[in-house]
Amino acid sequence: MESQGRPVIVQMDGTLLVDVHHPGADEARGLLILFAELEKSPDHFHTYRVTPLSLWNAAAAGHESKQIIEGLRAVSRYDIPPTIIRLITETMDRYGILELRVGQDGLLLTSTDEYVLTEVVRHKSIAPLVRRVISAYEVEVPLLSRGTIKVALTKIGYPVRDLAGYAQGEKLPFSLRDHLPNGEPFSLRDYQLKAADAFHQGGGLSGGSGVLTLPCGAGKTIIGLRAMELLQTSTLILAANITAARQWIRECLEKTTLTADQVAEYSGESKHTAAVTVATYQILSYRPRGSDSFPHLSLLSSRNWGLILYDEVHLLPAPVFRVTAEIQARRRLGLTATLVREDGREDEVFSLIGPKKYDAPWKELESEGWIANARCIEVRVELTAEERRNYAFAEAKEKARMAAEAEAKEQAVELALSRHPGEPALVIGQYIDQLERLAKRLKAPLITGSMRQKEREELYRSFREGTIKTLVVSKVANFSIDLPDASVAIQVSGAFGSRQEEAQRLGRIMRPKAAGTYAHFYSVVTKETKDQEFALSRQRFLAEQGYEYEIVDLREWVQSEVVVS
Repeated sequence: MESQGRPVIVQMDGTLLVDVHHPGADEARGLLILFAELEKSPDHFHTYRVTPLSLWNAAAAGHESKQIIEGLRAVSRYDIPPTIIRLITETMDRYGILELRVGQDGLLLTSTDEYVLTEVVRHKSIAPLVRRVISAYEVEVPLLSRGTIKVALTKIGYPVRDLAGYAQGEKLPFSLRDHLPNGEPFSLRDYQLKAADAFHQGGGLSGGSGVLTLPCGAGKTIIGLRAMELLQTSTLILAANITAARQWIRECLEKTTLTADQVAEYSGESKHTAAVTVATYQILSYRPRGSDSFPHLSLLSSRNWGLILYDEVHLLPAPVFRVTAEIQARRRLGLTATLVREDGREDEVFSLIGPKKYDAPWKELESEGWIANARCIEVRVELTAEERRNYAFAEAKEKARMAAEAEAKEQAVELALSRHPGEPALVIGQYIDQLERLAKRLKAPLITGSMRQKEREELYRSFREGTIKTLVVSKVANFSIDLPDASVAIQVSGAFGSRQEEAQRLGRIMRPKAAGTYAHFYSVVTKETKDQEFALSRQRFLAEQGYEYEIVDLREWVQSEVVVS
């Protein structure tokens, strides 16, 4: 194609703009996803960004800088800026200067460049991890430092090629069903097959590890089951909470030929293992007070797993969860809706799990009907005169909560629910006092982290069966809650400016709906306060995916007779 007719514009700051209406747009996006991060995907131009991490992802997946540059030239409307060519070449060529291998008594960190290795091992974050220097080209590090040193090397700009290999794991023959137990046909969608194949690409059990990123409601669990089927090996599944863990167990038994004696729950209530074992991050990273040992980690890592599957992998970099990443001798698969983190530690997921292997744009799956068409509405409320006075004199650290718990939010929730009579709805918030008041006002059950698991699951089941239409839930509902019929979510408070939480909460209502119907996501915000500032930050990720927030004022909304539908 002629250069003026090509779909990609490469800019000097590392951003790549893709004209989605161009006939070559799909081909171009297939190329860009190999080495660039999708940042924004609104209606007309999608924005990708080239970063050191995205280029290291590409190098780790086996791509070469020359190949990437040639491909980019083929789709670029204008000449590629020399700075971008240099960025791609120098960054990708740095990957693999250092390699990690298995030694006789530990791991060997090696390099053909003695000066690079000398510089690296003298770095303050690397030196404590070096057990001994063998030569100018080789040092020894402890086996249990495999994850730690990979993170540290990535942070100083020298991502290591991990050649220490993976355990083969116990063989586990099984398959996905073609019919569910109720007789309903079952098959994977095209993008689900592509995602699992992208992970598996590279030679079965001898291949590497990586992360798959898809919207909530897109069926990440099914993709995980397909990856397990491709590997045919014993698997440890780590979930965000016990509710999610039990959902994994149900899915294993419903959608595969695995039997009940092959799937076990390892939790505070049931400490069993089987060929497929499902546990939570919390139980695996539990450490008795005053102890340096992780008893459950030792037990679970002693089994010959062939795969460790991390659900909601974006949780992994938190210090309390990072110990799970020390199971580095196993092949690893991470699943998430978004790797966005407010602390900027996405590079740890790359180091500990592997490169991103697949990324599906939210609006693209929406347009194909695989996730719900969603409408996002921000309802702005005002503080009362008394609340305004108290807010003005409050300490800075108190202002966020005061604004989040504004009295007018309760009226806004009632009004939003009245516009969707009979629809399954979730009211989600951060502060328990506020949620208790709402539950009482709405005469709806409240689910919090302190509720017994059995009671929690009974309420979820009643919601799925339709006997309960509205649930008030705390942040325990942010992750992996299977409520497929939920079509309305009303957010009254959240974790400050967390984009990741905003995406997860919208995800609670993203399962496909009947043709012509919408999922509705309301965010109730107190205007001219910290609450409004945080809302703008929270919405940024979804706006970049192409979602628009309709802004309505509660006073005008009350007076209006227009029904949002």
